[in-house]
Amino acid sequence: MPHILIVDDEPNIVMSLEFLMRKNGYAVSIARNGTEALEAVDRAPLDIVLLDIMMPDVDGYQVCRYIKARPDRAGTKIIFLSAKTKDVDVQKGYEAGADLYIPKPFSTRQLMSKVRELLAAPHPQTNLAP
Repeated sequence: MPHILIVDDEPNIVMSLEFLMRKNGYAVSIARNGTEALEAVDRAPLDIVLLDIMMPDVDGYQVCRYIKARPDRAGTKIIFLSAKTKDVDVQKGYEAGADLYIPKPFSTRQLMSKVRELLAAPHPQTNLAP
């Protein structure tokens, strides 16, 4: 079962995303800020991270770069969900390593189709020698 981490400091968004992902049959973890997100990444492999950018402690760009820098998390897909919609913000998201950048507000139907697409994409080969 695919495991999705939701990272957002807005409880209403977390609740609706959690409901949506569980309803579609995914395991869900929640981080309410960047620090919790980093801890969740350290704890277990994740298939997809739904990541807000503007958070009080560690921002989404930093979380994204942290995940992408870890060879053991190479298969983790990152979707930014952000109210920051300027071209420069979107570009910064992709430069940090995002697989997708979806501006808020977003359609849940669009988000689910993108999540399914990313989960269906082949994972890069990771060299996990013992």
